[in-house]
Amino acid sequence: MELLSKVYLGNTVQAWLVAVCILTVVFIILKSVQRVALNRLSKLSACTKNGVDDLLVTMLKSTKAFILLVASAYVASHSIILKPSLASLWQKAFILTLILQGGFWASAGVSFWLARHVKKRMDRDASTATTITFLGFIARIILWAIALLLILDNLGVNITGLVAGLGIGGIAVALAVQNILGDLLASLSIVLDKPFVIGDFIVVDSLAGTIEHIGLKTTRVRSLSGEELIFANNDLLKSRVRNYKRMLERRIVFGFRVVYQTPLEKLKTIKEIVTDIVKNEENARFDRVHFKEYGDSSLNFEVVYFVTNPDYTLYMDVQERINQEIYRRFEEEGIEFAYPTQTLFIQREKGGA
Repeated sequence: MELLSKVYLGNTVQAWLVAVCILTVVFIILKSVQRVALNRLSKLSACTKNGVDDLLVTMLKSTKAFILLVASAYVASHSIILKPSLASLWQKAFILTLILQGGFWASAGVSFWLARHVKKRMDRDASTATTITFLGFIARIILWAIALLLILDNLGVNITGLVAGLGIGGIAVALAVQNILGDLLASLSIVLDKPFVIGDFIVVDSLAGTIEHIGLKTTRVRSLSGEELIFANNDLLKSRVRNYKRMLERRIVFGFRVVYQTPLEKLKTIKEIVTDIVKNEENARFDRVHFKEYGDSSLNFEVVYFVTNPDYTLYMDVQERINQEIYRRFEEEGIEFAYPTQTLFIQREKGGA
């Protein structure tokens, strides 16, 4: 009994034992609550497609045991008497642990979001997944930077000057690497806006090819002749990009010429023949055919139709069948195609030698 009455640091041994018991009981309760919540949420997440329960499971798993221990100790500390200075320091330490745990929860949430989005995009667009991972890394850096500032502020450090200094330093760094940052922001714009993705066939000015990789700084395109074209993301977005992969159908305009000796009846027949040929083509949608103009050495026709599939090879197959059928039908009708010729008329004077 005398031992229990002895005083250490302003509290009896009995008071310290009671505090230890409270700490132990509270810690066991908190761990039990965590375990039960994890079990129930894990079962729930297995039965639903909702991502909220999965997120809660991930965040609960990131709850650190030492944080629970500190929380239990903080609760137990209310059963004993602490010096004001020690009590103030202990309260600050408790707040620091709460900030740390908040950082762990937020970091777990970011990791969960990244894992879900990367898994969805990895098979379709690996470059997008890589960019998302990089953005997640940046988000975690910003997150822990904020946590660090909160910790310093809680410790009594004046962070106003520090934030101002970081801001000025950040501006200086941004000016020094503005080209790189421009490409990084352009990469982010490509990922979010998706003007093109891997596999799209694009034309930029006089250069054309298929997108193979979209990186943080550059986009790589495989040209038709086989070489790899590398565009800076910032320059690429400033250019006029034609994305042929996004075509729903392909508009085709072609012409042909017949000789001037073609009779009027045959000119009318030509329009009927071409209209019939295009309309009977399975993958073509007829638009128009016209006797367009009088050329230098021919009568010129213009035909417009749409290929209902954007595939280039299919378009060439359709055009080839149309050309062959026009040739065959013209041959049957006795209609002659024209080619560049000149006719020279010589007039003889009467009474000449």
